[in-house]
Amino acid sequence: MSTPLSTRLPAVAPSPSEPLAAEVLAHLDTQIASVQSLLEIVLQQGVAIRARDVHTVVRLAGILYAELARREEIECERSLLLGRVAQRLGIEPGFVTVTQLLALVDARSGRLISAQSAKLRGLLDELRREHSCNRAIMQIELSFLDHLMQALALDGGVHGYDPRGSLASGTRASQHGALHVLDLQA
Repeated sequence: MSTPLSTRLPAVAPSPSEPLAAEVLAHLDTQIASVQSLLEIVLQQGVAIRARDVHTVVRLAGILYAELARREEIECERSLLLGRVAQRLGIEPGFVTVTQLLALVDARSGRLISAQSAKLRGLLDELRREHSCNRAIMQIELSFLDHLMQALALDGGVHGYDPRGSLASGTRASQHGALHVLDLQA
């Protein structure tokens, strides 16, 4: 038995922006999940660096590189998506902005896209900060270890050299072969 016309739901033709909005939102979800994964790895790595747990730092570096390889695929998908959006806007893909993209989607989708885009930017900022902290801590640790190894060098053939291969300023070998990093004599 057929439903009377008066009780049928109206047929709504999907607007051309709905598939685009769904694709953009799905892509943003993928981006966010990937960045959250990277952030978790970097945070764990920071803990391991501070604990001087070399094995965990190295293990997490391997996991980080695997996630970065996955990010390359995501970035390729992003490029393709930007290409389709740019074509609809009549501009080059490198010039597409979120604001321009929002002009192609309905208001509700636009609000969702804006919120997800802001979330992604925030996560990326946090990831950059944490990664920079980890790098700085590792650089300090490596500098300390390098300094320690130079200070402990007892043979006359080991000196503190700069990248050009000359004896670093502020260092000199004593007559017994030990390395003096600071010359405190006036």
